[in-house]
Amino acid sequence: MLAQPLSSSPTDSTKHPIKFILGEENLGPWKNEVTEVVPAPRPETKGTLVLAANRTNRPDILRRFRRYQGGWDFANRHYWASVGFTGVAGFTLAVLWFISFGLALVIHLWCGWGITIKDKGSNRLQRIWLVLLLLFTCVVTSGCVVLSFGQEKFNGEAIDTLHYVVNQSNYTVHILRNVTEYLSLAKSITVAEMFLPSDIMDDIDNLNEDLNTAADTLSNRTNENSVKIRKVFYAVRLALIIMAAMMLLLALIGLILSILGYQHAILVFVISGWLLVATTFILCGGFSILNNAICDTCVAMGEWVENPHAESALSNILPCVDQRTTNKTLYQSKQVVTNIVSIVNRFINDTADASPSLGSMNYYNQSGPPMPPLCYPFDSQFRKRQCTAQEVPSAIASLVWKRYECKTSEYGVCRTIGRVTPEIYSELVAVVNESYALEHYTPILLSLQNCNFVRDTFKEITSRYCPPLNHYLQLINVGLGLISIGVLLCLVLWILYAIRPQREEAFVWHNIAIKLKNKLSKDPNRNLSLSTAESEV
Repeated sequence: MLAQPLSSSPTDSTKHPIKFILGEENLGPWKNEVTEVVPAPRPETKGTLVLAANRTNRPDILRRFRRYQGGWDFANRHYWASVGFTGVAGFTLAVLWFISFGLALVIHLWCGWGITIKDKGSNRLQRIWLVLLLLFTCVVTSGCVVLSFGQEKFNGEAIDTLHYVVNQSNYTVHILRNVTEYLSLAKSITVAEMFLPSDIMDDIDNLNEDLNTAADTLSNRTNENSVKIRKVFYAVRLALIIMAAMMLLLALIGLILSILGYQHAILVFVISGWLLVATTFILCGGFSILNNAICDTCVAMGEWVENPHAESALSNILPCVDQRTTNKTLYQSKQVVTNIVSIVNRFINDTADASPSLGSMNYYNQSGPPMPPLCYPFDSQFRKRQCTAQEVPSAIASLVWKRYECKTSEYGVCRTIGRVTPEIYSELVAVVNESYALEHYTPILLSLQNCNFVRDTFKEITSRYCPPLNHYLQLINVGLGLISIGVLLCLVLWILYAIRPQREEAFVWHNIAIKLKNKLSKDPNRNLSLSTAESEV
């Protein structure tokens, strides 16, 4: 009876693999309420719940830029088209930069690289260019630092989020395995030749098959997805590290070559910078899309938490059993627990606590104080009830009944005071373990069906992991923006500063040498070296 709802429900968890699973740290609220009846169903939500409707109200590229109103839906290509629109600014800048600077560079090279600047104030102008070049190089350096810091933090938060989801999944697989092991013991359960009913045995076999299938599917899917996601995170991190290193190296070498006036060498770095700036703009657009997709997902999860049973895009990924089916499964599991307790108590009343005469079928010389019966956890209406003083709860039954165990002779009868033999005691403990498993684990399994585990997991993700992920993604975009603007301006100044008049610069260095000579006139050795330097200039 217990396995039927799990195998026949159209929203079976084995047919729809679970993507986010509730873990042990979130189990606290259930520990004292695992045997409570499922709450009354909420009023059903009319229509379909559109998740993150306000955030996803963007132009849809595939529909001639009409507004997308379908809400968050990873399976909808129009949703991704609307998210892709958020990266249009970066992609547009990349195209404009690539075309405009490329044309300017071709025109500049066509007209001749060695353009001279004729201006009476060229020395002052070149000093200004040098200051600006140093300033923009510092901007690039700052952008690289921000980008490196942001990607390191983002990668750490992303891996932590992945660890959390994997831990939730592994804990659920552990729960499923535990229940399977408990129920497998039922095949060998006997209490003084009293077996469980055949229908209960069949249900346990069916349930074990379903649980093993669910555990295997969940474990395999989790491991596969975890490996794929880690590879994506590693690739993103590597790309950002390479970009930051190349841009920093480009800015520093370009600064040195432009100061030294190596015009032909600086041309190579200008072309490299032209391509890298376009790549950086593309990365800005890509991370803008990623940032909006994560924000949409976080908002969608938060809204779904408030309406877990409403029809929505998440319902196709994480289907939840309706309250009627959930209550039926819980009802049948409680019925099985009650049947097991009845078998145990029937043996205790009819055999262990009885005083049969010598030669009777149930005689093994039992004696002493009566053995307390096992507590019925539910009343006739299958509502939770308190155990009486004469009953023993299943959680401590093995410890209490141990005091009523006698020592047996070679003939298998008690030779000391006691109500059960060691063999019968072991059989009773095995049956109690079955009852405990069904009583305490079935509600947890039901939480996998009715999406309580998903709701609590989403709460944890939206409150703990979403804010830092969004923050560090924005930090990465800031770093990419600083690098793009800094290198863009550096490219222009590299060209202008590299083609400065060399004669005027020589005159400037000549004046500097004279000033140094006057200051160091007391040192003849230094004067000699300066004279040599001056003659070379």
